[in-house]
Amino acid sequence: MTLRAVQPLDLPNLVAAEIGAAARPAFVEVDPRQLWVDEAYQRDLSDKSRRLIKKIVANWSWAQFKPPVVVRVDGVLHLIDGQHTAIAAVTHGGIVRLPVMLVEAAEIGDRARAFVGHNRDRVAVTPQQTFFAELAAGDETALTIAQVCDRACIKILKFPPSRGAFKTGETVAVGAIRTLIDRRGPVRARKVLQALALCAPVGASWIKAAEALLYAEEYLGLFDPDALSLVVNGLCGEVPAQAVTLAAAKKLPLWRALVIVIANRRRRVRSAA
Repeated sequence: MTLRAVQPLDLPNLVAAEIGAAARPAFVEVDPRQLWVDEAYQRDLSDKSRRLIKKIVANWSWAQFKPPVVVRVDGVLHLIDGQHTAIAAVTHGGIVRLPVMLVEAAEIGDRARAFVGHNRDRVAVTPQQTFFAELAAGDETALTIAQVCDRACIKILKFPPSRGAFKTGETVAVGAIRTLIDRRGPVRARKVLQALALCAPVGASWIKAAEALLYAEEYLGLFDPDALSLVVNGLCGEVPAQAVTLAAAKKLPLWRALVIVIANRRRRVRSAA
């Protein structure tokens, strides 16, 4: 286990905000059915929201719980952040008391600004960070991804390298690899990634293109993994200008343009032979 102490950053020209006289947040437990959403600035529930709430309810864990942030307005608790968690608690049915963080925001403008701050001033967790956390937790899917990549000589990085200086076989496209394994299984996924092992980086567009060239019905028999590796290794790195031009002209995804360019090149070589 590697631990790092929390230390101050040296940030030039930083002027820290004054703390002010406002009361510090207080943590209290409430009946989640007594929480309210101000629709003047809060989001309606989308299909994505409903899926998230369903996931929270099905996998409720206090270890993963983040308290909703609320403010008291005329004796009523308004949610500023965490309405998905609050709705999930009510939907669950077994959460009779919910810890919340109570803050001061007397005016609706203050509450709206607090809502924006909670949803804007945060660093999103990247797919790579999620993957490494799942791997440390022993998640079965993450372990499979790691095993497939290891056997294919592919290295998943936690962060993109400085100035985009990737080495061969390095990638941050863990989402594309996860999708590939889900769709094709570990053995076929490994063959796709092996064909890209000399790319720098192994990008999502290349992964999708290589998958199609090896396993899409319209390209069956055109490539085996070794033949694809030979062709791709002469092209990858910077995306071929021809594919970029084709994607723009035909309004195609870049990976689809790559498939067309590589397949046409292969067919010309076979015809000449």
